[in-house]
Amino acid sequence: MTATIAKRGTKASLIIRDARIVDPAAGIDTRTDILIEKGLITRIAPVKGKGGDVQVIDGAGRLLLPGFVDLHTHLRTPGREDEEDMASGTAAAAAGGYVTICAMPNTAPVVDNASVIASLTELAESEARVRVAFIGAISRGLKGEHLSDIWDMADAGAVAFTDDGRPVMDGGLLRSAFQAAQTVNLPLSLHCEDLDLAGSGSMNEGEVSAQLGLAGIPGAAESAAIARDLEIAAYEGARVHIAHVSCARSLAAIEAARKAGAAVTCEAAPHHLVLVDEAVRSLDSNFKMNPPLRGEGDRRALVAALAAGAIDCIATDHAPHAAQEKETPFEEAAFGVIGLETAFPVLFTELVQTGEVPLDVLVQAMSSNPARVFGLPVPTISEGEEANICLVDVDQEFEIEPGNFFSRSRNTAFAGRKVRGKVLLTLAAGRVAHNIL
Repeated sequence: MTATIAKRGTKASLIIRDARIVDPAAGIDTRTDILIEKGLITRIAPVKGKGGDVQVIDGAGRLLLPGFVDLHTHLRTPGREDEEDMASGTAAAAAGGYVTICAMPNTAPVVDNASVIASLTELAESEARVRVAFIGAISRGLKGEHLSDIWDMADAGAVAFTDDGRPVMDGGLLRSAFQAAQTVNLPLSLHCEDLDLAGSGSMNEGEVSAQLGLAGIPGAAESAAIARDLEIAAYEGARVHIAHVSCARSLAAIEAARKAGAAVTCEAAPHHLVLVDEAVRSLDSNFKMNPPLRGEGDRRALVAALAAGAIDCIATDHAPHAAQEKETPFEEAAFGVIGLETAFPVLFTELVQTGEVPLDVLVQAMSSNPARVFGLPVPTISEGEEANICLVDVDQEFEIEPGNFFSRSRNTAFAGRKVRGKVLLTLAAGRVAHNIL
């Protein structure tokens, strides 16, 4: 098993009438009905005469999409269930249209051995509303000193390995990790940051940081680390996924590695695609994340790369924090923002409706592409397939209100923003995971 979901609840039986069904992976963009019986998609065509226990939903004017897959979610369990737990995190995911999320290992205890993965898998089976896959730590305790037991974690179901939140600064350890991961045919997902270059920075290094008098983190702290890590990966012939790319020079390093034959994929977060460091002038710590918000030139480069397919995946880097960790001076506040419940509406509104990114490209980057990167079940709207779908209202504008979140935390960078693309219904593994119809 590479992903686990609670077995509670019956398989859904329903008809969604007259929705626009868009699934690039299945080659579908059409307006019609869809019939789901006991959790399986049995018909994509006009449906007549169904009654009994089959619920009928009006899909007119709504988008029906394959469910989303997030490769970068911090569930905070075990250890910080006050910020997020399995139930709240997967409820937030379902509310955002996600049917699978990948949980990061920087918890307490760290997910660096098979027993922790086994415990989390058991928890997911009792509490998760969507599929949860677990990513193991590269190093023991995330200390960057000794390699974790990658082989046992792979046997326990880990889908990738990362020390996310921290880079693997020791090149020799990183090389050993690539070698070990190859033996179990799993990728490393890397947080690339040169800590010496990043220093004590709290935002992007540039004009805004200089004017605010805040220590900055240069883009070179990311791009230089990416170049080094990709060189090691290429030398080992290993698979590597670059997390939360934030600047143009990083994209250039990735493109160069691809041209040289490296097996590299990458992700960008919604906040880096939509926001820039000008937002930090407010000193609102909900605009503090790592990597930091960059300048407009970097943002535009990311958007262009997404539209062109050079960025494979959208990943939220959903990072819940308790209120007191954010309600401090900007320099002292914790890095990180949540994003599961806002990713699609923000990106649909800011990128698709503006014409910068086609809808099918966004859907692929949020669904089939990330699933394939980590070898997860690919959500697809096809007859005979399990229903992993979301129904989205793209006509009605609404305001993002953190007080309405399913997440335990409220640290969003998009509070008060007016958007379109509200998820009304999510089916995960054939079961209703979210429904506000």
